Amino acid sequence: MKCKQLLVASALAAAIGMLGAPASAQSKDQVRIGLITTLSGPTGAQGQNIRDGFDLAMDEAGGKLGGFDTEVILKDVKLRPDLAVQDANKLIEQDKIQILTGVLYSQVALAIVKPAVENKVFFISPNAGPAQMAGKGCSPYFFNMSWQNDQPHEAMGAYLQKKGVKSVYLIAPNFVAGHDAMRGFKSAYKGKVVAETYVAMNQLDFAAEISKIRAAKPDALYAFLPAGMGINFTKQYAQAGLTDKIPMYSNSTIDSISLPAIGEAADGTYQSNLWNSDFPNEASKNFVKKFEAKYHYVPTNFAAQSYDVARLIGAALKQAGGITNKDAFRAALKKADFKSVRGSFKFNTNQYPISNFYILKTIKGPDGKMEQVTQEKILSDAKDTYYKQCPMK
Repeated sequence: MKCKQLLVASALAAAIGMLGAPASAQSKDQVRIGLITTLSGPTGAQGQNIRDGFDLAMDEAGGKLGGFDTEVILKDVKLRPDLAVQDANKLIEQDKIQILTGVLYSQVALAIVKPAVENKVFFISPNAGPAQMAGKGCSPYFFNMSWQNDQPHEAMGAYLQKKGVKSVYLIAPNFVAGHDAMRGFKSAYKGKVVAETYVAMNQLDFAAEISKIRAAKPDALYAFLPAGMGINFTKQYAQAGLTDKIPMYSNSTIDSISLPAIGEAADGTYQSNLWNSDFPNEASKNFVKKFEAKYHYVPTNFAAQSYDVARLIGAALKQAGGITNKDAFRAALKKADFKSVRGSFKFNTNQYPISNFYILKTIKGPDGKMEQVTQEKILSDAKDTYYKQCPMK
């Protein structure tokens, strides 16, 4: 078996170096996958989830997704689109990958989607879901396994609308997904948006923004501040005494990655998501049990989505008899005949999922640790706003 197993070493540089070795000659019975993600900097923990989720599915398959020898080449692009383009071109031209995955952020996805689809490389995103690729820019070679960027924010907008919240303050990073997020929230929430603030990516001091929120006196705050931004903001918001006065709602701001660092400052906050580690279906329970046993931390939706990517690839390879016949492989991907941790799973015509969305609440568990518990389903079989603009049927 020719399989470069994804590493779980704490020394990320060592993992990258070993996985980034030159690829060997490829046989028709081998599948070669490029996993481009972000393992360095404040968003590195999210990339670790992406890597570990895929790795677990590889382990379960004995290094052979769908029964085919599978080689995975890992690249850390450090949230830099320019580096992502360099790595993607090398993976496509020199390493001859057939599948590209792992991408967390939309600015990276948009930078590398063109060389992927032009070379008929299947780009299966575990997370990044830009509007451009959901609508007019859709491609037979681009699949998304999470959501279109607007959707989890639409879910929270719908929830606050249902609760009768009259005014909300919005805050997000000034990048593609940040603007998609706020647009999505406002599409479902019809109350008053008292202010909409965009901060620098990876900003860690929010004193000025918190002062503005206090002065605006909204009924609620909605935040989309991924990774380290979410940790610092949530702690500073609680330290300012605002958590009880202006309830905090969010997406991708508080999760099992950040909860140990945030601690009780997250108590009583709400999040929207398409999956949580307490889901009762068998695929989810087995995934969480195996993941925690192997990696010793609670998986986030990023890990779950990447795990689903690998299982989807395996199912499609088995059904299509490999990846040589790309039309057959694409048809098998679209069928999505695998057991998802989300329960049922299906693609829309634009190859983005039709998903349920849930509201989670952060509480102190019986063991004294902070945890997220699923409260209710807020959207069922939700389709993104842009699929009708996609010419694929």
